[in-house]
Amino acid sequence: MKKNIKIAVINFSGNVGKSTISDHLLSPRLNNAPVIPVESINSDGLDRDQFRGKQFGEILETLGLMDDAIIDVGASNVEDFILFMTQYHGSHEDFDYFVVPTVANLKQQRDTISTIGALSDIGVPANKIRIVFNMMGSDEQVERVFSPIFAFYEEEKSFQLTSTSRIHLNDIFGKLRGANQTIAGILNDETDYRAQLKAATTPEDKLKITRSISLK
Repeated sequence: MKKNIKIAVINFSGNVGKSTISDHLLSPRLNNAPVIPVESINSDGLDRDQFRGKQFGEILETLGLMDDAIIDVGASNVEDFILFMTQYHGSHEDFDYFVVPTVANLKQQRDTISTIGALSDIGVPANKIRIVFNMMGSDEQVERVFSPIFAFYEEEKSFQLTSTSRIHLNDIFGKLRGANQTIAGILNDETDYRAQLKAATTPEDKLKITRSISLK
């Protein structure tokens, strides 16, 4: 029997790639599981319903209706999300994993450590907290760039850590922002955009088609 999976993607910091990881890494690998944003402002360009951290009860009810789901917790709502998770005793057990993306900036690394600490404090076990090293240069060593997180792991062992859980920098993620498309959707798109470009007559149409070719 297939095990249903519920994942929260979370970090006190913004700009670590939570939405990108939710939409383009996790969802396609979980039968295109729905991504539920928990955010005050819809900033991902996608047209979908969203919650706020204070609506934690409604979030749990929504999760109960789904087989697989990803909760994308925006930085402005993480504190409320964790606070209400504490009030709903044992609710952290409704999540199979807490994915914590991080990037090289030292502030984001400090916030990552704080996020792990907050999850541990409410009883989330180490095997459910997973770090993803995001926006890595192809020639960078994870252990060196993220030495504060590796040092924290050696002290606490309160999360899962593997240097291979990394995502490299790629222009595609920036181009996808606001495009209302996924990588899987682009790869499966059989439209002959080059033929369309030859037939296009206006600069606006040519620009739009050229962007589609660039994404492809």
